[in-house]
Amino acid sequence: MLHLRGVGHFHPENRIDNHFLTALDIGTDDQWIMERVGIRCRRTVLSLDYIRETRNRHPQDAVKASAYNNAVTGARAARMALDRAGLTTGDIGMVIAGGCSPQYTIPAEACMIAAELGISAPVFDVNSACSSFAVQLHYLDSMRPETLPDHILVVNAENNTRTVDYSDRRNAVLWGDASSAVVVSPRVPGRMQIRSSIVESDPTGWDKVVIPTGGHFHQHGSAVQGFAIRKSTTTLTKLRHSCAGDPHRLYFIGHQANLGMLRTTCERGGISPDRHLFNVDEYGNCGAAGAPSVLSQNWERFMPGDEIALVVVGSGLTWGGLLMRVPED
Repeated sequence: MLHLRGVGHFHPENRIDNHFLTALDIGTDDQWIMERVGIRCRRTVLSLDYIRETRNRHPQDAVKASAYNNAVTGARAARMALDRAGLTTGDIGMVIAGGCSPQYTIPAEACMIAAELGISAPVFDVNSACSSFAVQLHYLDSMRPETLPDHILVVNAENNTRTVDYSDRRNAVLWGDASSAVVVSPRVPGRMQIRSSIVESDPTGWDKVVIPTGGHFHQHGSAVQGFAIRKSTTTLTKLRHSCAGDPHRLYFIGHQANLGMLRTTCERGGISPDRHLFNVDEYGNCGAAGAPSVLSQNWERFMPGDEIALVVVGSGLTWGGLLMRVPED
């Protein structure tokens, strides 16, 4: 059983609200955005002047226009997770990172994050786009505990606005930047436990959501949304069957793609509005960091006996879920 000892998040300061996008004169406004995706605001590592002047026409220029690199944002989330766990960087015996748009083909992003934190330990990436968080924890949970160190740091640094074409209203309204981190242990009890995990994929749909090397994000929007709703609903249903306690105490955290998709999943999956936790309306689609950032923002609200079904979908096409429980003892 994998134990969650601490979780953290970081959102950059620059805000892309709907007024800003309307002012870009790309054929969108607040009403159009809210009706389609339910997102009011997003955060970005990019300079707003850079977006306004260039629309990020050449994504390779976005790095120079960024306030932070992925190592810095990942490290900021990691420090919050470590503080909540009551640990230091010296306690970490392994670092795993992943996400949608690492800054380098090599080395592994985990290497840069570990260097930023001053951690000397085995480090590597496990990438599965927006599904990375579920995949990372699923495979850690399936490993023999004796092969793992006491504490492992898992980080998803997602600064995907660097890949957005801000002249394309369909994609400009979606993305926001965030980083998330969790400290997990195969043997040291923590505030939360992984009770069940699911990872699945349909590789025939690999071309439905892509970020070409050095290029812009692109997806087949309507097909991907239908896929996300179907797989989120079926995964949520499977996780609910694994619940050990009162099903009315189950919280749901979905992939933070858009609010309409999440609400449809809740309706089909029998989740009441008061048990649905989300932040997509204020932060946008933050890729692999979206769902765990919601977990982090609500970390203190969970009480003994609560269970949390976290469901994510992503490029590949991939999907997965985690059923977490706050132990009563």
